[in-house]
Amino acid sequence: MLTYLNHFKMRYLNEKGQGMVEYAVILAVVVAIGLTLTGTEGVLSKGIKDMFTNIMTKAKTIVPL
Repeated sequence: MLTYLNHFKMRYLNEKGQGMVEYAVILAVVVAIGLTLTGTEGVLSKGIKDMFTNIMTKAKTIVPL
């Protein structure tokens, strides 16, 4: 019974989980920064929307639907 307990301790109480938590925190920060930059009021968001609008306008003149 003690060997099973030691096995589970070594298997699940090591530091591998710490690395996963660090990656999750980094991912959350990157997503938060991305949402801040591309929000509905952001300058970057307006630029991206304008770019796609221009592309669609030019595409419609080349290939009319």
